[in-house]
Amino acid sequence: MLEVKDFSKMYKGAKDYSAKNISFTVKDGEVCGLVGSNGAGKSTLIKSIVGIQPFQEGSICIDGFDIAKQPQDAKRRIGYVPDDHTVYDKLTGREYVDYIGSIYGASKEMKQDVLENLAAYFNIDFALDTQIANYSHGMKQKICLLGSLVHSPSLWVLDEPMVGLDPQTMEKLIELIRNYANKGNTVLFSSHNLDVVQKVCDTVAFIRHGELVSFLDLRTVGAFDLDAYYKKVNQV
Repeated sequence: MLEVKDFSKMYKGAKDYSAKNISFTVKDGEVCGLVGSNGAGKSTLIKSIVGIQPFQEGSICIDGFDIAKQPQDAKRRIGYVPDDHTVYDKLTGREYVDYIGSIYGASKEMKQDVLENLAAYFNIDFALDTQIANYSHGMKQKICLLGSLVHSPSLWVLDEPMVGLDPQTMEKLIELIRNYANKGNTVLFSSHNLDVVQKVCDTVAFIRHGELVSFLDLRTVGAFDLDAYYKKVNQV
């Protein structure tokens, strides 16, 4: 479970908060979409959730562990896919997954499961022994996905994961996100693709100018035009 309470972040030298007084909860088994325009504060929030950057106020807890006070315990429960899909280019795909798994203490069996099954699922098994520097953008994205799941995290965080994926891979990722949550895990992902958000998410957090302007439970609203609602909250 992910709990964000009264979260605020101001960058050094800035006069205004990049994120201010944000609170929401994503329970086990839920997928939450993080939606907002460029510069709204989504990446600021995500980078604080996964422990990349500090923040001034509030708290963020993963399965009860505070990311600021208990960073190792909290981070061990997180799988993260950044928006730039940064990977170690000098490693092969297999070496990369093994390395990330070792950092998180993943067992040999867990690593092998990802390398055999998830690599085949995303059709990248043929390139596992090729240096990542030779991968296309989409292939780097796929190997990043594999690395994020090698330790079976209870919280899976994805920042704009659909960008650059072909339609078939996108459908596979949507299916995987939903299935991963159905196993009792928590998923948070940011996206500008509202059709995908509406298709896969249980809840949606709308961020505008660094503030949470709406937190919507899609399971309770019936037939719903998410695009129209998004335009409405951005005019508030």
